[in-house]
Amino acid sequence: MGQRLLLLVTTCLWAISCAVPHHASSRDGLLRINLNKRSLTHESLAAAKAARQYGALRLKSGNSDSDIVPLVDYLNTQYYGVIGLGTPPQNFTVIFDTGSSNLWVPSSKCYFSIACYLHPKYRSSRSTTYKADGENCKITYGSGAISGFFSNDNVLVGDLVVKNQKFIEATRETSVSFILGKFDGILGLGYPDISVGKAPPVWLSMQEQKLLADDVFSFWLNRDSDALSGGELVFGGMDPHHYKGNHTYVPVSRKGYWQFNMGDLLIDGHSTGFCAKGCAAIVDSGTSLLAGPTAIVAQVNHAIGAEGIISTECKEVVSQYGEMILEMLIAQTQPQKVCSQIGLCLFDGTQSVSNGIESIVGKENVGSDLMCTACEMAVVWIENQLRENKTKELILQYANQLCERLPSPNGESTVSCHEMSKMPNLAFAIANKTFVLTPEQYIVKLEQSGQTVCISGFMAFDIPPPRGPLWILGDVFMGGYHTVFDFGKDRIGFAESA
Repeated sequence: MGQRLLLLVTTCLWAISCAVPHHASSRDGLLRINLNKRSLTHESLAAAKAARQYGALRLKSGNSDSDIVPLVDYLNTQYYGVIGLGTPPQNFTVIFDTGSSNLWVPSSKCYFSIACYLHPKYRSSRSTTYKADGENCKITYGSGAISGFFSNDNVLVGDLVVKNQKFIEATRETSVSFILGKFDGILGLGYPDISVGKAPPVWLSMQEQKLLADDVFSFWLNRDSDALSGGELVFGGMDPHHYKGNHTYVPVSRKGYWQFNMGDLLIDGHSTGFCAKGCAAIVDSGTSLLAGPTAIVAQVNHAIGAEGIISTECKEVVSQYGEMILEMLIAQTQPQKVCSQIGLCLFDGTQSVSNGIESIVGKENVGSDLMCTACEMAVVWIENQLRENKTKELILQYANQLCERLPSPNGESTVSCHEMSKMPNLAFAIANKTFVLTPEQYIVKLEQSGQTVCISGFMAFDIPPPRGPLWILGDVFMGGYHTVFDFGKDRIGFAESA
């Protein structure tokens, strides 16, 4: 994501594989792109894990790194579709990604990257509408980078022709994800604020050229595994057959990503504490799982019986400092000051600082940072149990159990497919309403050697203030709730999917 990037193990169940030139706008003025399903295999998931360096977001505060935009591990997201570039159109398979804003495809001038030889390349000499730009650019991702130069040409999306669109011809692609991926490039649907080179997103060009009936686009993901259609991406409005009831809208709180303010995450109606006073959230079609603070994800994993790595540091903190933390909280010590007073975290006078800790998973040699993070999580867990009036022994036992439920270094946590009926409902508090996800919705199934394996749809990452704490609501959430991206009114809408 814009000043920081997320390389998640993406385990989406769907794929866009539309032959866009054959799509037509319906009589209601909407441009529809059909989404087709593709089952996920364990082999493709393993390939995705090999393609990423870390399982954590790397967001940087400030605007100095405006050319760093997010790329989740698109290898398994597989929300892709075919667009046409130039006249006559040269077809490219692209990711439709609400977490970035640029359009890029491989260039015919890409000579030294293996990825470019495995995908079609844009040839400006074959287009009568090509206009040179030439400005060099580079986009850095967590597992590599692309570099190239800007050009301008017409883009065919469905039967709409977006004229003179500024895009990137990639001449170098250094990520393994680009070699293994089933996509050629990326079509960003984020705000222009995070666009490299100030290139307008395609939706903004559509708006300026008055190609749409309304200044919105919407995603509907069909969760029926037996259905032929995987869903639909609609430009210019929404299809009432895709959702039930009315949409709940929240304003975009920070432009760049589709970011808004959300509240708590509830497990069977009970608060998890960490986001009770609010957290930021981003809706990202390029992420298939749900990613959030480790302190919450560990509680979710505990509640659903997910198995992750046993964190020695976490259990050490609970063993050595658990009673002290408990006593300090009972004595009304401010929770955010507990770990600094113990000596596990620095303290700047207003908040506990984790020395720039990024995540408790996927990193090595984090030393005291990890102890600090473990302490901060223990404070959240113990404070939460105190509200439930649990005994000291039960509270410390619970915290110790949560240490064992921390996600594995690879990010995913497995669960028993046979225990899904016993798992709790989980709910996100958004705009004073709760958006419930059932086990059938937040457990992701993948195929391994002819057998079905179930993994938790939650992954952990930690972003310190002021940018965090932060949630990424990916396709697991968007599958349950039809999502409207309203760039005319700068808001996001959610309604139960039909």
